[in-house]
Amino acid sequence: MNFHVIIPARYGSTRLPGKPLLDIGGKPMIQRVYEQACNTQAASVTIATDDQRIFDSAQSFGANVVMTAEDHESGTDRLQETVVKLGLADEDMVVNVQGDEPLLPPELVQQVAHNLATTDSAIATLCEPLTDIALAFDPNVVKVVMDAMGFAMYFSRASIPFHRASYTSGQPELNPALPVYRHIGLYAYRVGLLHDFVRWGPCPLEQAEALEQLRAMWHGAKIHVAVAQTTPPAGVDSADDLARVRAIIEANQ
Repeated sequence: MNFHVIIPARYGSTRLPGKPLLDIGGKPMIQRVYEQACNTQAASVTIATDDQRIFDSAQSFGANVVMTAEDHESGTDRLQETVVKLGLADEDMVVNVQGDEPLLPPELVQQVAHNLATTDSAIATLCEPLTDIALAFDPNVVKVVMDAMGFAMYFSRASIPFHRASYTSGQPELNPALPVYRHIGLYAYRVGLLHDFVRWGPCPLEQAEALEQLRAMWHGAKIHVAVAQTTPPAGVDSADDLARVRAIIEANQ
């Protein structure tokens, strides 16, 4: 199985400006992410950024890095520009690793790449069952429903599937016979799909839910979804997240 990892990294962040360059145990966050990705069997690992400071930092620790345009509307658009610059073929596979997940287990990158390689799909991603009823109704938690073959039927910020009997009772509860799955935003793509994606442009469902993957489904692309082999730690979105990750890494140094 041959695949490539691309790590998009932007300097701008509302909560944590300059997030990719924030120090974690003596290294910038983006280096931590890069080193985790290098622990996979990827044929190459590339950082894609629109900021000279991140570009210079990546070069300083020996990473392969490309500069991308600043005006991309989505992370997938940035990914597509990167595969063009790398000269990847339509049949090649890439895994998109977010630049703010320094604790992402390498085995999950391997899992999602393997699932793409061994299924009739254009995209592969992961999920995990929810055990908290509040999360099932939290619009910040993306849910996914799959068919019997593991292909996505729909992604939504709403609670899907809607357990009518369980949710309309006096004390709504999750139904273990038909779990609610939280989508984990780790993707593997066939390069040809990325070219189609940017050509299609946004679709109504994508705009309504603010979920890019619905664009691919709108146009008939298959997305394979599997339960993650291990639960990934949360990424770094806030100062509290940063403190948590720093504590974990420093405790293991």
